[in-house]
Amino acid sequence: MAIAKTLEEYLQKADIAYELVAHSHTQASMETAESAHVPGDRLAKGVVLRDGSGLLLVVVPSDYHIELATLNKLMQRDLAFVPEAELTQIFPDCELGAVPPIGSAYSIKTIWDPKASLGRQDHVYFEAGDHATLVRVSGEHFHQLMVEADRAHFSHHL
Repeated sequence: MAIAKTLEEYLQKADIAYELVAHSHTQASMETAESAHVPGDRLAKGVVLRDGSGLLLVVVPSDYHIELATLNKLMQRDLAFVPEAELTQIFPDCELGAVPPIGSAYSIKTIWDPKASLGRQDHVYFEAGDHATLVRVSGEHFHQLMVEADRAHFSHHL
């Protein structure tokens, strides 16, 4: 089990209690939820978008779909998905595609959809920075981690 150094240091500095949960190697968030025996609505996934104004980390449950047109309209931006190959530059201590959804740890503006299920969970799980480890935090601590993030409704359940 491994946690990205940047994420680990951020969680420690923020005094966030967490535990690491190992699972078999996976590539997709719903596959990760299944492998780790975690309901999809408790697994936060981070998706990186970009436009001329910069990066935006979008956080939704793994079983939710981002409504990009809705998000662009809400934020008055023209965001597009960042190609996975570029993520190693943004998250240098993470495996390709294993994006922790804690943008503040990486100095990335973040938005999340608290009306989706993540806002109501006792515990939330998210990528630790590799494809075989999740971080588990209390719902309260997840809200603390999202305190600097913008909030809006821009997703729907798959």
